[in-house]
Amino acid sequence: MTRLSPQPVPKNLQEMLKDYPGHIKRLQQQLNCVAEEPRSVSPKFEVAIWMLQGQLKEFIREAQAELEDAREDGNSSMIAMAKEKEVLMFRARSSNGGMKDLHDLWDYFEENKDASQ
Repeated sequence: MTRLSPQPVPKNLQEMLKDYPGHIKRLQQQLNCVAEEPRSVSPKFEVAIWMLQGQLKEFIREAQAELEDAREDGNSSMIAMAKEKEVLMFRARSSNGGMKDLHDLWDYFEENKDASQ
């Protein structure tokens, strides 16, 4: 059995999070974990989706904490930026936003199913 190489972060998430390269890196780390798992009860595509969703949920929590901090400071420009980030993170996590049309991820696992099982 050949080892599965990590799948890049789906393009739609990369595009949405282009202003947050650290977030893209963290998503990539999650996909790397999926590739490194020798075997899984669930198909690796499903595991990859769960890992991405979990990390995106963490991004939402972080954005909410930033918004709360900005509100406590009372800085209107920081509040506006934090609100925008929170909305973006919710969109990225949404099945109608960043988690929509993950055909490239599906295709990747289908093309590499011998290595991914």
